[in-house]
Amino acid sequence: MADKLTFSLVSPERELFSGEVDQVDIPGTEGDLGVLPNHSPIMAAIRTGAIKVYNDGGVTEYFVQGGFADVTPDGLTVLAERATPLTDVNRTAIEAEIADVTKRLDGLEGEAALAMRQNLDGLNALVGSL
Repeated sequence: MADKLTFSLVSPERELFSGEVDQVDIPGTEGDLGVLPNHSPIMAAIRTGAIKVYNDGGVTEYFVQGGFADVTPDGLTVLAERATPLTDVNRTAIEAEIADVTKRLDGLEGEAALAMRQNLDGLNALVGSL
């Protein structure tokens, strides 16, 4: 069993992280997912929330909105629609986004409403942790 996991976090703008880590926790649309070295292959959709990267006793967090996580025997790749280090998140901007999402949610139904509510839940949780 390998003692490190190869992890890469990529957004449309840039690669935010690439390296060997101990564990990565991902906010999946079907529930949170913890990925360790030698994890079984899986592909999962990501909801708005924080990715936690554990390495050598430390934790680094990234705020993500949407995307996919691909776990293979070689490691984990997260292709995020939007990602930024949690330390760079601007509370005022997130609160403005919450107001915008809340306004756009009015009148939506079905899958679109569900996706928007998941995004809103993630944004609210993020503000609560800042």
